[in-house]
Amino acid sequence: MHNHTIGRRLSRIVEIFALSGSGPEEPDDALSRAARFRRLLHWSFVAVLAALILSLQPTLAADVWTEFGRIMKDIYGKLVGISTIVAVTASSVALLVRMISRNQRAVDEASSWLKRILITWVVLNTLGFIVAYLQPLISGGGYTGP
Repeated sequence: MHNHTIGRRLSRIVEIFALSGSGPEEPDDALSRAARFRRLLHWSFVAVLAALILSLQPTLAADVWTEFGRIMKDIYGKLVGISTIVAVTASSVALLVRMISRNQRAVDEASSWLKRILITWVVLNTLGFIVAYLQPLISGGGYTGP
């Protein structure tokens, strides 16, 4: 882009949002001045409010990482409960199929599903345990490693 094109665009933006200068779609009378003043007042209020929101200090949380750790432990607790319920339900269905079915192929499939369910449950809970409990220990300097 050329500098004069950018300059024209910037002047058009200033013209739209400023008190002085009116575009072709807004006639220069008392009503449009009032509308431009309300627009300027609105955006000034938004700017002041945004500055206040961005300058606030968190008062209830010690820091971001403490709050993150608390949230992760809460999510981990809920994940363990949900994954356990789903794993027990799916395992009971697979065990019923394994016990009731007379088809050897269905029994083999049920056995493989039991293995998959158990492995997935262990992996999910181990990853959640690492993130929720061991990661703060390691990052806090409490663990130096082997």
